Amino acid sequence: MRKYTLLSSLVLLGSLSLMSACAGGSAESSGSDSSAAHGGASPAPSSETATVDPAKIKGLNVVNDSSNDRSCPWATSYPDVPGAKAMTAAMRADVQGYLDGYLGKDSSGQATACGGAATSNASELPELNISFSMMVASGDVLGVRLLTQNRMGTGDGLTTKTYWYDGAAAKYRTTLDLVADGSRDAFTKAVKDQLKQKEGIDLTLLDQLGASEMDDASFTSGGDLKITFDRGSVGVPAAGRMTVTLPEATVSPWLSDLGKRAQKQTTDPSGTLDLGATSTPAASVPTESATGNDTTDCAEVKCIALTFDDGPAAPETATLLKYLAQYKARVTFFTVGQNVAAHPELVRAEAKAGHEVGNHSWSHPDLTRLTPAQVRQQLERTTAAIKAATGKAPTLFRPPYGAVNAQVKAATTLSPVLWDVDTEDWKYRDSAKVAQTVITKASRNDVVLMHDIHPTSVAAVPEILRTLTDEGFHFVTVSHLRATL
Repeated sequence: MRKYTLLSSLVLLGSLSLMSACAGGSAESSGSDSSAAHGGASPAPSSETATVDPAKIKGLNVVNDSSNDRSCPWATSYPDVPGAKAMTAAMRADVQGYLDGYLGKDSSGQATACGGAATSNASELPELNISFSMMVASGDVLGVRLLTQNRMGTGDGLTTKTYWYDGAAAKYRTTLDLVADGSRDAFTKAVKDQLKQKEGIDLTLLDQLGASEMDDASFTSGGDLKITFDRGSVGVPAAGRMTVTLPEATVSPWLSDLGKRAQKQTTDPSGTLDLGATSTPAASVPTESATGNDTTDCAEVKCIALTFDDGPAAPETATLLKYLAQYKARVTFFTVGQNVAAHPELVRAEAKAGHEVGNHSWSHPDLTRLTPAQVRQQLERTTAAIKAATGKAPTLFRPPYGAVNAQVKAATTLSPVLWDVDTEDWKYRDSAKVAQTVITKASRNDVVLMHDIHPTSVAAVPEILRTLTDEGFHFVTVSHLRATL
């Protein structure tokens, strides 16, 4: 029996209210829980926090992975920047550590549980979501923040950590390295003095606080230094996340050479990033253009809608576009906002080639676990990125994990799209198996779920296109399939 059908997706159309675009919300908070502000794991920075357009970083590769298991949802993402291999390795190790702990792997590496939780209550299901934001990418300094949300039961489990790369020394650095060795005592005392003035502080935890525990710090556009503490790390959990801001005049004398350069490149960026990479790979962008509108009548011929989630990814999406062009196949891409922001040129190529670009949220959280405001932020921020890349706003969205309810539907006018055939390509990284799943299970007018972030899935596409074309199938977008039935 099929779990998701096109008909059920069509029923979800209509009666959805239009909300204005939202990109607000801050990761920082002073004595209050800010989890509602960042859409479930990808906070938009406050107006005081410096951020970087990832599309300006040459050779940037966003490393994505996720499951499609509604009972054990997880999605991870972090940047891989040319020249910063040591920092990438540090992020990879932390992400893998979080994932192994979440899945409960045994000594052989096999998953034995999902967060150690077993419940039929959707509101108590575990969820792991790791996303990122770029703080500095200029001169010889790179700064990245990872945002990890590990939901266990009803808690939000949000933690943040910043990573730094010093191109001048060709070394990965921690937040502690922003402060000169001889100034760390004064720095720590200043932070503690500010924390003592906040409600909900646990003095026992505060006494134990050292500079090495201050692992989330970033500069504002004015040169101040913000240090953010996870919920429960320096105060009672009810007090939420806490932030200390040290003014530029106070903190500048305490900064190390790296700290001074990081501050300078935040307040007055040079506009180019040079970490000493021996080569910076240029992204391959296909140039195929659609020749007119698709005139396929799915009421008369066999149609199928291939859909690809979680991209765009370099170089996988570019390779996929070339395969699709060879068969004049049109598909629907459900893109993740932070990847659209990193690779708008690939999204433009998708649209130019006649494919449909849909919305798959900003950072792939379970939307049913979010507030209406968070759902709107996740979807509208992604819609804005897609429109900026293609000139056209999407009309469809695919809820991560297929998790959708009345509250999610009421928060957007986008039409939800689920699927008929799940290739489980996220689980089986085997191109032959993926191809056979589609070929043997797909029927007329089906919507097929795949992911263009996996090389094995992309490698399966030529066989799928060749075999199903021989069987008389026509490859169309979801919107075209709906319109012609």
